[in-house]
Amino acid sequence: MISSTIKRLNDRRNSAEEVGEDAGFTLIELMVVLLILAILLAIAIPTFLGVTKSANDRAAQSNLNTALVNAKSIFQNNSQSYALGATGTASVTTNAASLQSSLSAAEPNLSFATGTVTSGGTGNPQVGVTVAPDGNGVILVEQAKGTANCWYIIDNAVAETATAGGPYANFTGTGTTGSAAALAAGTWYGKVPGPNTSCSTTPPTTMTVQASGFGS
Repeated sequence: MISSTIKRLNDRRNSAEEVGEDAGFTLIELMVVLLILAILLAIAIPTFLGVTKSANDRAAQSNLNTALVNAKSIFQNNSQSYALGATGTASVTTNAASLQSSLSAAEPNLSFATGTVTSGGTGNPQVGVTVAPDGNGVILVEQAKGTANCWYIIDNAVAETATAGGPYANFTGTGTTGSAAALAAGTWYGKVPGPNTSCSTTPPTTMTVQASGFGS
């Protein structure tokens, strides 16, 4: 009886030792696992970065749409004019600063500026704003993080002209995608592909536009 019990205990111990010997991984198995992980990372990281950049572009576009809604409200409350003071090329800077102040009060989650804007910093997203010399148009711009694309919204109550010294001065080109198309009345959506060091409220001649929302 006792010998039988001891035999069973020895059998169990030997079985446990055998299982323990086979429980580890060989070097080849570990290398195969690492290779699989490397392949998965090589696929996942570019995809993740692409999604992140796309999300940053969409965030900039959303901010511009929000800014436009507020700008249109100010336009309506100011006798249908974006100029909160006198009109003319010499008044563009003053009107831009006035509209910037009004937009900042209306939408505190965004940081409005005149001149040039960048995507750097840790504060609120920065949206550039300027006003057409006649007060009938507004240009809004934001630089997307990651891609450094410059996204624009141009809203014209009436047709504008590329007046020298004004924010529309560089609107040139032919066809429906050239920046000159955004001189027409309506709301236009523009893009200057990055990387850009900054984005100006006076769009460059390289801006492409469309009338049906932001492109890719």
